[in-house]
Amino acid sequence: MHRNSLQTFIADVRASWGPLSSDLIADCRGHLRALLHAAPTEDWLAALLNEKPASQELYRDPDHGFVLLAHTEQEGLYRRPHDHGRSWVLYGVQSGDVEMGSYGRTADPDGQVRLVKRDTTLVRPGTAMTYLPSDIHDTHCRTGPALLFRFTERDLQVEDKQEGRITRYADQDGVFRIARP
Repeated sequence: MHRNSLQTFIADVRASWGPLSSDLIADCRGHLRALLHAAPTEDWLAALLNEKPASQELYRDPDHGFVLLAHTEQEGLYRRPHDHGRSWVLYGVQSGDVEMGSYGRTADPDGQVRLVKRDTTLVRPGTAMTYLPSDIHDTHCRTGPALLFRFTERDLQVEDKQEGRITRYADQDGVFRIARP
């Protein structure tokens, strides 16, 4: 039986799965890059490109808990700095261009948390980025609509809403600080 690229991605990630390691990240990033090169005529991808959902779950693994989501982002959409709690995450761009910035978390002399921007990468189609637990980043859709795939080690809705482990930051007079709920 012929598998499409999404089914191949799922099978390959399941075969690679294990504890967080450099090898696991490299393997999963490679699998995601392969998925980013899927033919736009594959039914699942053609539907995403046609329907342009803001967010759609493509797969949730019943054994390991990882989740693959598709996000369509409009040009200019900015998602302020945040982390993913205990989870590691891969972002892959299928179409469009998305700028992703990374930040270091520091403290002022008075103990207030602030972010320092480390770098910015323009992520183009076919490229995947890795964010490890506690890494802080933002996203800005530069050319859109952009279709992104977000692969998460675990369900980030649980990590955020139920366990409160995701931290978001807000611009306060030109400085990113922990956002108040």
